[in-house]
Amino acid sequence: MAFEQSYQERVADWLHECFGSEVASSKLERTHRFLEEALELAQAGGCSRADALALVDYVYSRPVGDVSAETGGVLVTLAGMAEAYEIEMAAAGETELARNQARTSEIREKRARKLRNSPLP
Repeated sequence: MAFEQSYQERVADWLHECFGSEVASSKLERTHRFLEEALELAQAGGCSRADALALVDYVYSRPVGDVSAETGGVLVTLAGMAEAYEIEMAAAGETELARNQARTSEIREKRARKLRNSPLP
């Protein structure tokens, strides 16, 4: 399946459609949602709460990294994890985007119930 836009552009379009520009472009909101999904993936992969908390302490004891470099690191480690689990990473992303697009109104309703200025969904 060929697309005129990149995956990232199609996700950005959906975010703007679903949440509006303010939420879609909020760096802090996008960071919180990424962390939530990363933790859910780690949990699904068998990472314990204790290990996750130990890693939080480790990361926050070190100097802050560069967002661009850390994004690259996330992509490399995600690809490695997908390979270990025999998951086609791009296909999983396409499936999740399509699932989210089909649930836009449900996702908007959940967002409307969110506590304002909270990292929690």
